[in-house]
Amino acid sequence: MSTGRHLFSGLRQRLSSRGTARPIQRHARWQHAEQASQPQYAAKRSSLLSPTMITLGLIPVLTFALGTWQVQRLKWKIDLIDELSEKLEREPIPLPSRINLAVIPEFVYRKVILRGRWDLGHSMLLGPRVWDSKSGFHLIMPLVRDNGSTVLVDRGFVSESTAAKKLFSTPEGEVEVHGMLRDSQARNNFTPDNHPEKGEWFWADVAAMADYAGGESSNVQPVLVEEIFEGHAGDAAMRLSKGVPIGKVPIVDIRNAHASYVATWYSLSALTTFMFVRLLLKQRRTSARLPRL
Repeated sequence: MSTGRHLFSGLRQRLSSRGTARPIQRHARWQHAEQASQPQYAAKRSSLLSPTMITLGLIPVLTFALGTWQVQRLKWKIDLIDELSEKLEREPIPLPSRINLAVIPEFVYRKVILRGRWDLGHSMLLGPRVWDSKSGFHLIMPLVRDNGSTVLVDRGFVSESTAAKKLFSTPEGEVEVHGMLRDSQARNNFTPDNHPEKGEWFWADVAAMADYAGGESSNVQPVLVEEIFEGHAGDAAMRLSKGVPIGKVPIVDIRNAHASYVATWYSLSALTTFMFVRLLLKQRRTSARLPRL
């Protein structure tokens, strides 16, 4: 009797286990099929040679090249200033009666001596200009020399009130002028056009000024000389009050900012190099953490 009970119990357990296992197996197969039907997504790997990375990598190279170019420009500017300073220290030379215009650039900042009479009727006001926080103009006046030729002389700064009243202190008779040879100024994009018919001169166009003073027919040469002033501050103040132009201090006033450009470009190159390397290492670490398919 007990043997029959055991047989019946075992048969019931087997039937029960079979009925439970079949739904579980079917459910598992259905989940597997569903997962297989779904698309597989993988994290996109960032290429280290992407256009963005190449562009960022070129910025340090470009800024370094610009810094190197500015070093060369700095050396050139220093050599130029040294050359002009050496010319300025030489003894003054008499200005020839006829000047070869082609060689003027070689004699820029060279001291010269010339004699003649002022042509007040063709004087020009160049400006506006500022001297010691005072507004005014530079007085350009032709100098008629004994040999018949005429050159232009920048006599220096006069105040705005003196220019308005045209009360220029102009000696009569022959005068001796000590000055420096200069060439035409380069006009920038912000400088207005000159209007000779209105007496408006914003930049030193030597050829146009020579034509205004009479031109070749009157033997006016397109040559500009800056009169030199070597006095002290008291002399300058006295000149200003009496309407006497204040001439040019004999120094080389060429602007030289290339050293700051060198520092700027090399600093940008170092900064962008640091940023590029940091970004490159960050991308490499991110790429190393991604799963490989």
